[in-house]
Amino acid sequence: QVQLAESGGGLVQAGGSLSLSCAASGHTFRRTNIGWFRQAPGKEREFVVSIGWSTGIKAYAESVKGRFTISRDAAKMTVYLQMNSLKPEDTAVYYCAMREIGGEYDYWGQGTQVTVSS
Repeated sequence: QVQLAESGGGLVQAGGSLSLSCAASGHTFRRTNIGWFRQAPGKEREFVVSIGWSTGIKAYAESVKGRFTISRDAAKMTVYLQMNSLKPEDTAVYYCAMREIGGEYDYWGQGTQVTVSS
């Protein structure tokens, strides 16, 4: 059974940084993508960034390019999201999710709150 657990959210001032972690277990992740999504109050959930577990290929939403960096540690089965130059509009609940290559994001973590104050 796939389990994804996010951690590392919190409150930060605009311009600051936070690092999120997504610890994965219960699956062979060789042919998967791990993605980060976020949902702000009153808005739909949106894609932030993803990484191919085996390939390391990354994809970023335009709104976070140059500010956010995704990485993974295969030995720790953990994906990280380094967020720099945070803006109030980055405030949201951040979720990590997993999909098989060519499939949908079927597995989700519980989410972690990120709040950026102005």
